[in-house]
Amino acid sequence: MTKASDLFIACLEEEGVEYIFGVPGEENLDFLDSLSRSTKIKLILTRHEQGAGFMAATYGRHTGKAGVCVATLGPGATNFVTAAAYAQLGGMPMMMVTGQKPIKSSKQGRFQILDVVAMMGPLTKYTHQLASADNIPSRIREAFRLGQEEKPGAVHLEFPEDIAHEQTDSTPIPRSNARRPIADEKSIRAAAKRIEKAKSPILVIGAGANRTMTSRMLAQFIEKTGIPFVSTQLGKGVVDELSPKFLGCAALSAGDFVHRAIGAADLIINVGHDVIEKPPFFMQKGGAEVIHINFRSAEVDPVYFPQYEVIGDIGNSIWQIKEDILPQAGWDFSKMMKARAAEVAHTAKQIGDMRFPIYPQHLVDQIRKAMPADGIICLDNGVYKIWFARNYPARMTNTVLLDNALATMGAGLPSAMASSMVYPDRKVMAICGDGGFMMNSQEMETAVRLKLNITVLILNDNSYGMIRWKQANMGFKDWGLTYGNPDFVKYAESYGANGYRVGSAAELPALLEKCLNTPGVNLIEVPVDYSDNDPILNKQIKELSAAV
Repeated sequence: MTKASDLFIACLEEEGVEYIFGVPGEENLDFLDSLSRSTKIKLILTRHEQGAGFMAATYGRHTGKAGVCVATLGPGATNFVTAAAYAQLGGMPMMMVTGQKPIKSSKQGRFQILDVVAMMGPLTKYTHQLASADNIPSRIREAFRLGQEEKPGAVHLEFPEDIAHEQTDSTPIPRSNARRPIADEKSIRAAAKRIEKAKSPILVIGAGANRTMTSRMLAQFIEKTGIPFVSTQLGKGVVDELSPKFLGCAALSAGDFVHRAIGAADLIINVGHDVIEKPPFFMQKGGAEVIHINFRSAEVDPVYFPQYEVIGDIGNSIWQIKEDILPQAGWDFSKMMKARAAEVAHTAKQIGDMRFPIYPQHLVDQIRKAMPADGIICLDNGVYKIWFARNYPARMTNTVLLDNALATMGAGLPSAMASSMVYPDRKVMAICGDGGFMMNSQEMETAVRLKLNITVLILNDNSYGMIRWKQANMGFKDWGLTYGNPDFVKYAESYGANGYRVGSAAELPALLEKCLNTPGVNLIEVPVDYSDNDPILNKQIKELSAAV
């Protein structure tokens, strides 16, 4: 016979779990004791459950394996809610384990008790309360299966403390050897023929394309056909954005140069479309036709009703189409390329602006120059995200981690920490606004304790800058969104990290290089000047792109 909590850990080991991130409570103590004897799984003790959830989700995003996080009942479980939504909307496999009071006999009344399973229902692919030790292997295997299969997302198991110390003769269930189904030959042929008939086809690469092997297949497809591509924010880096066929990233909702490029197409090959992202284009009757290539059929919407669908493993679908298709001499991409050239020229005029506080476009350019091709930047949520999405060419998959699904503040630092754990030999940088950084800044202690090598950039404008930009855009007075900040250099040093402050634009390159090449946790406070956000993003870009 085996203790239930020992069996639980054995099942996690069977799934290949490396880390469990979290903040345990008294209802997790059997679980914690069993984990202490594991030789395969390491506990990563964080300072807040939300940080643990963001780390687990990012681990899942990088590896395709569900990251695991643990919390106690009540307030510990409620602190997982934002991370659950982050993983669920963003397509990141993550498993949450929460404790609970004894469910068979308890002398504590309703103290701290919430219906956590019901709370997690709308936020997860699967949620379940374990009521018997015998069911642990099947429920864990089911949770991992659902969390990791397309579309990946969050799953949750509640592990009550009386169940945790039951005895059982159950054993772990091994993972099955399963492969994703591939697209039907007729749908592949129909797609290839339709692309051949098009006059100006274009590829739009979305969130679902950010999977193993899809990047390689898309690069080969583009090389063979010469068809240009755009990316959504969650599709950045699936194909190297220094490619001459790259037309830009859909960072703004409409009216950008990239939208002009898409508007010049008569056929859109939409790869990995996910409705959680702001649409890079809107369909209309009589407009460009759409080929939907995805793991699942299209969710029909008034502005999205594709005429062709290729359903199955995306990487395999692209490979099959690539093998079948014959590039056409009559394809014309000149209007698309003209729009891209106009965007590149517009950006080039701004990146050399040496004003201080730092100009966002100059900052993006300097960070791109400082980061190697495989370097990872992890963006929190703020107006700077638009500049990085538009102006920072991603070279590889999952090297620009931004959240265009839940778009939550507070995820930048924990995402960078998990990235550094998965890829300890790569340069990793968290890029946070002052508002987003302070929402999980306590994880600086965790990063220092784990001896992680990360650079943390804080873009400081002493306000919630994204909302101020929207406030100005809507014609409201500037009100209610400014605050004070701590001395970020001293704040970093108080955790045992290195702290720096940029004093001029000229100082930035050397400071970036120093921090990226100095082991440990390095924080840089960067005062930023967002004064041109409204005139450039809301007016200038729309006027210039419309004139192309």
